[in-house]
Amino acid sequence: MDLSIERQVLVTGGAGFLGSHLCERLIEQGKDVVCVDNFFTGTRRNVQHLLDHPRFELIRHDVTFPLYIEVDAIYNLACPASPVHYQHDPVQTTKTSVHGAINVLGLAKRTRAKIFQASTSEVYGDPSVHPQPEEYWGNVNPIGPRSCYDEGKRCAETLFFDYHRQHGLDIKVARIFNTYGPRMHPQDGRVVSNFIVQALRGEDITIFGDGQQTRSFCYVDDLIEGFLRLMDTSDDVTGPINIGNPNEFTIRELAETVIELVGSKSELVNMPLPADDPKQRQPDINKAKEILDWSPKVQLREGLTKTIAYFDELLAQAG
Repeated sequence: MDLSIERQVLVTGGAGFLGSHLCERLIEQGKDVVCVDNFFTGTRRNVQHLLDHPRFELIRHDVTFPLYIEVDAIYNLACPASPVHYQHDPVQTTKTSVHGAINVLGLAKRTRAKIFQASTSEVYGDPSVHPQPEEYWGNVNPIGPRSCYDEGKRCAETLFFDYHRQHGLDIKVARIFNTYGPRMHPQDGRVVSNFIVQALRGEDITIFGDGQQTRSFCYVDDLIEGFLRLMDTSDDVTGPINIGNPNEFTIRELAETVIELVGSKSELVNMPLPADDPKQRQPDINKAKEILDWSPKVQLREGLTKTIAYFDELLAQAG
């Protein structure tokens, strides 16, 4: 099905960080967007500017319960994505990934909608292969404090591919690597938002471990472009496809760059590394380049500058 004829699009988790940016882009494309969110980590503020748009509808709903609606396409982004939030209620996190996937897949089966799953690089766990290609099966602890998210997302991928094989659903699975940008939750515990907020407040910047662990940071606009390109592929393209920026930085390098861009006097303070925290994370994006003609355009300093401006305004409003 050509995306151009998909008019009614459902975005679960649509009031979250990524979901709100996706809703914006879909509205720009002329779609009718139904945004569903239970506001556990998403906020009405993220979609406030869309509420009066005639082609935007906001529904408060938890995807662990079935949703009865008529749609042509579904983007499933519903799930807390930061350790602070997904470890707050780990049982509910697993339910959101697994029951949520079952419910949206059931909806797609009934309406014959094309359906997209926002999966994660966490399916690779603490990888023994670097960088991580889609063929790598991962190194995941099934009983650790991060397992509710890691294994929940792995199970969701299983469900998507079984619905594809058993029921012929048109599925698209993207594995998201670290993403940042405006509308990140200021208390989500992720390094970019943590470092920026601490630097803007002049507080010590907390680095877990020695700071030599690496991450690859993708700006949100680049990521959403990857989503749209994957959704617009032919039926025989299912993924999973890595979407992320392959430029690798140590956590210490990130902290030092944030301090420089903010002009902060913050000092670096080391804390113990959390359990099962991956030492390296870098996407192999060859499939995204070949199949989607996609690669990230926004580099770290440019993206951080935009993100810092957002948090600066947010903190000013909070007083």
